[in-house]
Amino acid sequence: MSRDVTMRVARPTDRLVEVVRFYSQGLGLRVLGSFRGHAGFDGVMLGRPGAPYHLEFTRQQERSAGRAPTEDHLLVFYLPDVEQWHQAIERMRSVGYQPVPSNNPYWDQFGRTFEDPDGYRVVLQNAHAA
Repeated sequence: MSRDVTMRVARPTDRLVEVVRFYSQGLGLRVLGSFRGHAGFDGVMLGRPGAPYHLEFTRQQERSAGRAPTEDHLLVFYLPDVEQWHQAIERMRSVGYQPVPSNNPYWDQFGRTFEDPDGYRVVLQNAHAA
């Protein structure tokens, strides 16, 4: 694969506005694009400029996406800089998201887990700060 490849993780949601708030205001991702009414779908793409990944959240009209099937559906962000890790956790807390106990105790030992409005979880990991 070439170096300009971007991986996009796409996921449906029933709570598009709330999920975008979690990932943008909480995690600090930027809205990279959006669409409305495309074949019955609305969506928002989030990420960081230059990062090799995007997240896409879509809402399909007249169809429910439901909640996360388990507590182990995770996105893990490895933040090796301790100060950056502390800042990321504080940003989540400052907009109203509190850490939740992880189903896998490893993530509580080496990170903090947050649950998005759909029940999917995000781990902010730092092996040296926890």
